[in-house]
Amino acid sequence: MAPSTVFMEPDNLLSPKEKNKLRKPVVEKMRRDRINSSIEQLKLLLEKEFQRHQPNSKLEKADILEMTVSYLKQQSQLQTKRSFHKSSQFDFREGYSRCLQEAFNFLSLHKVRTETQTKLLSHFQK
Repeated sequence: MAPSTVFMEPDNLLSPKEKNKLRKPVVEKMRRDRINSSIEQLKLLLEKEFQRHQPNSKLEKADILEMTVSYLKQQSQLQTKRSFHKSSQFDFREGYSRCLQEAFNFLSLHKVRTETQTKLLSHFQK
């Protein structure tokens, strides 16, 4: 076969519709490459998690995405539980401090200090 020569028309001779028609496959390829790159990054980031669930198996892109969603949901639930636990501890400390302040105020209103009041105040100060 003889070599063929492809004649390329200059950009200014193409209509906008023709330019879009030529550009569309290139843009689509770039989009697919970005998707594939992101899925590969997810696979690398969560490799240990994937090995724990499905050791020695080749993961499809859909598997990687499903397992990533599952992992992120799990992490979100753990974060919610941790923040609830921290807020419970904060609420307890705040309530305890208010109660302690009220007890000090009550005991300080009474001029006469009994031995019990003194012991109670020293205990609270610890």
